[in-house]
Amino acid sequence: MMKNQLYGYIIRDEKVLTGENYKNGLVEIKAEGDKVSKGDSVFRYYSNNESSLAEKIAELDTQIQEALEGQTDVYSADIQVLDKQIEEYLQKILETNNVEEIEEYKTSISEALIKKAKIAGELSPSGSYISKLIEERRKYEEELNNGQEYIKADVSGVMSYRIDGLEEVLTPSNFDNINEELLENYNLKTGQMISTSKEAGKIVNNYECYVVVFLESNEAREANVGDSLTLRLSDTTEVDAEISYKREENSGKIMLIFKINKNVEELIAYRKISIDVIWWSYSGLKVPNSALIQDGELYYVIRNRTGYTDKILVKVLKQNQDYSIIENYETEELLDLGYTKDEISSMKSIGLYDEVSMNGKD
Repeated sequence: MMKNQLYGYIIRDEKVLTGENYKNGLVEIKAEGDKVSKGDSVFRYYSNNESSLAEKIAELDTQIQEALEGQTDVYSADIQVLDKQIEEYLQKILETNNVEEIEEYKTSISEALIKKAKIAGELSPSGSYISKLIEERRKYEEELNNGQEYIKADVSGVMSYRIDGLEEVLTPSNFDNINEELLENYNLKTGQMISTSKEAGKIVNNYECYVVVFLESNEAREANVGDSLTLRLSDTTEVDAEISYKREENSGKIMLIFKINKNVEELIAYRKISIDVIWWSYSGLKVPNSALIQDGELYYVIRNRTGYTDKILVKVLKQNQDYSIIENYETEELLDLGYTKDEISSMKSIGLYDEVSMNGKD
């Protein structure tokens, strides 16, 4: 296995969402990591005086409920249906931890309560008092709703509130302007999670992202756009990657940008990560190149076992500037090379714990 261990910068296709009331703070509708569709409301900003208005509405709800409890002579079938709905919504709130669902159930309870109050007001002697409470509540609710700013997704993807200000700089459409000096100037820490924002959110393309690395190896210099390889992420997960961009820097390093389409969502929280670039992977025995003896197109090693040496024919699977991966030939392969069965039966083989001589010498 040939690999380079280094760090990489994450480039994503991500759309930052913000509104006019960002200083008020936001309320999540879609949570971190939720998948969203275009047009979905993903979060909203608090309105001015929201806490005060919400308290007044809650006080009025209590007064309306108390007024309704005093109307024991009201037996409308519609009211009974609404009471049942309210009980069902309350039970659903107890059964879920989903913030969005809880808010929806609370809204439904509030709407059912107002419908119940209107019906009871029409049927009861104290209807004018209940109607007054309803009207007062309506005005507060209208003021509250008018001051709330809802933000909708203009693209589909995954919701995130981790904003680092690089969303419009490190983009797939901006590869030509990315270089090592630019990235190092951001002083990003490897493996550090991006902080959560209270003022904005973003929609991230969860189908693909890119990793930028800077290398000096021969493998990097010989690599081409379109080549496939493997990246090992910091959690030991291995993902397939493809080279999407290549450029030699002024420093002589090679900038490569890899495209990946797996584990994209797990990387959303990060901008800089530790990775291994695995150029190739073979199973076999690893020996220094200096241990190989070449004779035409064939390779041999000198095996040293308990003081006895043997020249052994080996097959080279893969080679870099320092090491080779070797294994023994199969019988059929040796027959194809022209060896007889008698010659093959007398051949020695190389094993896992065998010692080999360097440069053909002990």
